[in-house]
Amino acid sequence: MAGILSFAPGTPHLNSRHKIACPVPANYPKIDRLRCFGENPTRNSSSEAKSEPENALLKAAWYGSELLGIAASLFRSPASAEAPAGELELAGDGSGAFDRSLVVETIKQDYQRSYFVTGNLTLHVYEEDCEFADPAGSFRGLRRFKRNCTNFGSLIEKSNMKLTKWEDFEDKGIGHWRFSCILSFPWRPILSATGYTEYFYDVQSGKVCRHVEHWKVPKMVLLKQILKPSRWAWEKKSGR
Repeated sequence: MAGILSFAPGTPHLNSRHKIACPVPANYPKIDRLRCFGENPTRNSSSEAKSEPENALLKAAWYGSELLGIAASLFRSPASAEAPAGELELAGDGSGAFDRSLVVETIKQDYQRSYFVTGNLTLHVYEEDCEFADPAGSFRGLRRFKRNCTNFGSLIEKSNMKLTKWEDFEDKGIGHWRFSCILSFPWRPILSATGYTEYFYDVQSGKVCRHVEHWKVPKMVLLKQILKPSRWAWEKKSGR
């Protein structure tokens, strides 16, 4: 979740192991190929042009949030600068890869520690160069993700996160969650959303190699929530 605060320019992408192609015979007309891949040049170019200002605003907001989190971390005491990460040694499954059931159980335990906003996650179940993606973009690096989660937590006054459902698939697990928090800005904005996170497993190590968040709320709604003063802030300002 805190991954939404930081990303490299661009949009989330799938690596070669997860690319999906739609086979089309070579003698098919070009227009059918475009339909197969869902590409309509006229429609796409229009929607992309329309979303450019929105994406530019979001980039500024997310980069600013990451910098704010880093700045806030400079004022924390050394003892609280790093949330204690779970460093559990997980057993293998006999083939050299981590046991899938243990990886899943560890992720569920991390949810109980609200790892999205505390940075308190079990690092051993993730690849060091794991990709973290969300509605705003993506970046690689487990340590950067942990840092952003920890810093994001320092900007939160109250939070509530719950894993509502877990689904198992051959190459990934999906955790459905519900999240809300009050940010410790002067106007005390309330951020609330539901969504799900995909945890893609590396074939060889069994660790999570891609952590992809999906928020069931439009990106601009999230931004508006951050900018909107809460009722509590208005009442305090008016002296009620």
